[in-house]
Amino acid sequence: MISVRTKTAVSVLICSERCKLVRRVIVMLYTAGLIAAAAGAEAIDSDPVIHSGYGRELILRGEFEKGIEQLRRAYLLFPLNPTFKHNLAEGYAAHGHQFFKQKRYEQADENFIKALELYPEEPTYALLRGICNYHLKKYDIARYELERARLLKSDSPEVLYYLGLVQYETGNRIQALELWELALKLSPGRKEIIELLAKSRKETAVESSMDRGHSSRFDLTYDPGVDTGFALAILDVLESAANQVGAELGHFPEARVPVGIYRRDDFKTVTDSPDWAGGYYDGTIRLPFGSLKEITPVMRGVLFHEYAHVVIFDLTRGNCPLWFNEGIAEMFARMQYNRPMPEFGRAARNKTFADFRKLESGFSSLSTADAGLAYQQSYALVNHMVTTYGWHRIKQILSALGKGMAFDEALAASLKDFNLNYDGVVAEWRESLEREMSGQ
Repeated sequence: MISVRTKTAVSVLICSERCKLVRRVIVMLYTAGLIAAAAGAEAIDSDPVIHSGYGRELILRGEFEKGIEQLRRAYLLFPLNPTFKHNLAEGYAAHGHQFFKQKRYEQADENFIKALELYPEEPTYALLRGICNYHLKKYDIARYELERARLLKSDSPEVLYYLGLVQYETGNRIQALELWELALKLSPGRKEIIELLAKSRKETAVESSMDRGHSSRFDLTYDPGVDTGFALAILDVLESAANQVGAELGHFPEARVPVGIYRRDDFKTVTDSPDWAGGYYDGTIRLPFGSLKEITPVMRGVLFHEYAHVVIFDLTRGNCPLWFNEGIAEMFARMQYNRPMPEFGRAARNKTFADFRKLESGFSSLSTADAGLAYQQSYALVNHMVTTYGWHRIKQILSALGKGMAFDEALAASLKDFNLNYDGVVAEWRESLEREMSGQ
C-alpha cells in the first residue's frame, strides 16, 4: 500500500520522466528536421539545373544581376556543360542590351566583353560590342570588333552599316560609301542606309576639292576660296571654346572633332538646314563662313555655340531635349556676343511663350521669328537655372541623361533639394519674369 503522498510523488516522477522523454523526442525530431532541411538546401545549392532555370527566369523578369549570379553559379558547378555556359553568355548579352537601350554604353560594353570571354568566336557578341564602342566613339575598338564579326560571319547589313559609320567618322568616306552600298544590296529599301548614302554623296561632291587643316582637337576641311589664315583663326577660336566649355561642364571629349567651312549654297546642300541657321552640328561642326574674311564677335558666338553641342552630345549620348541643348549652347554663345532678344521681349509682354515640351524635338520647321523665340526662350530658362541653382546642377542633369534617364526624372533628381520638377522649374521661371516685368 502506497500512501497518497507516495503516489503523488511517484506520479510526479513518472510525469517528470515522461516530460524528459517527450523533450528528447522533440529535440531528436527537430534535429532530424534540421539535418534534412540542411541536406535539402545543400542539394538545391549544388544543383546547377535549379540555378540555371531560376537564373533564366530572373533574366526574363528583368532582374539581370540576380539572374546572372544564378547562371554563373550553375556554370561554375559544371563549367564544361555547354548549356550552362550558353545560358550565362546569353545572360550577359541580355544585360548588356538592357544597358544599351538606356544609352549606358560603358556598362553595356562590360557585359558584352564577358559574353565574348565565354564565346570569343561568336559574331553576334563581336557585333554588339562593335556597335557599343561606336557610340562610345572608341572607333579603333569598334572597327576591330566589327571587322572580326564580318570575318566570323558572312556580310550582314548591320555589320556593314556600322562599319561604314566607323569609317565615315574617321574620315574614310569612300570606304564608308562602299560598305553602305553593299549593305543596301543585302537589304534593299532600308531607309537609314538610303538616307546615309544620299547625305554622304552630297558631302563627298562638295568636299572632294576642299583644303584641310588640323589643330590639337579638330580636323578642318574648308572651301578652296577660304583664306588659310582665316580658317586657322577659326580653329584657334574653337580651341578656346573647347577649353572654356569643357571647364564649365567638366568634360573634354576624347574623339577628334571634324569641322567644315562652306559657302552658303554648299552649306545648304550638305545640311538641308533652314535659311536662318548660322551653324550646324551632326557629328561635324558645319559653318557657312566660306565668303567671310575675319573673325567677328557674332562668329565667335556661333563657334562657341556649336562646340557646346559637341560636349552636350558626348555627355548625354544624344539623349537631351532640344530646348535644353540649345539653351546651354546659347549660354556659351552669349558670353562672346550677347545679341538683342526682340522676340523674347514681345512674348514676355504678351505672355505668348512656346510650350517647352513642344520644343524638345526640333526647331527646323519653325519660321525665322518662331525660331528666334525658341532659341531666346531656351536660353532664358537655362540662364535662370544656372543663376538660381548653379552650373553643377546642369552638369548633374546632363550626366543623368547620359545614363539613359528621362529628362523629367533627371531634372527632378538634380533639383530634389529645391523640391522642384520640370513643370515646377518652368512655373518658377515664369513667376520670376512676371516680377521682373512688374518692376518688383
